[in-house]
Amino acid sequence: MSEYPLNLKSRWGWPLLLAITIFNASGQSAVAVPDIVSIDKVGHFGVFGLLGVLIARTQSSRRWWLGWVLASIYGIIDEWHQSFKPGRSVEFADWIADTMGAALAVTLYARWTFFREVLERKIWNRRIPPVAKPDEKTSD
Repeated sequence: MSEYPLNLKSRWGWPLLLAITIFNASGQSAVAVPDIVSIDKVGHFGVFGLLGVLIARTQSSRRWWLGWVLASIYGIIDEWHQSFKPGRSVEFADWIADTMGAALAVTLYARWTFFREVLERKIWNRRIPPVAKPDEKTSD
């Protein structure tokens, strides 16, 4: 697992942002989804897989499994939150999709080096131009 020199607050930024996004989405009375049978389960699987990996990245390599556990617990909380919204219901199958998505993604992240390296690869490498010394003249 990658160990990067960021403080605890900045490590948790992305998982918390995604958790807030999930909370806001599940708080809507209706969610726009295509009319395909069980397509929402695919969404649950993917989103909670991402949440699990983002949480796993905050942990040491020995505690990778916390991504799986915490994403699953958040899935239960998400379903409970939906129970208070008109037009929404609690579905056990949604929680199973949340847990299985987190389990697969976190396990791949922890055990498969290629998968982890692809996810940790920088999207772009920006070069910072060197600063000219004050006594040097630049030509225009």
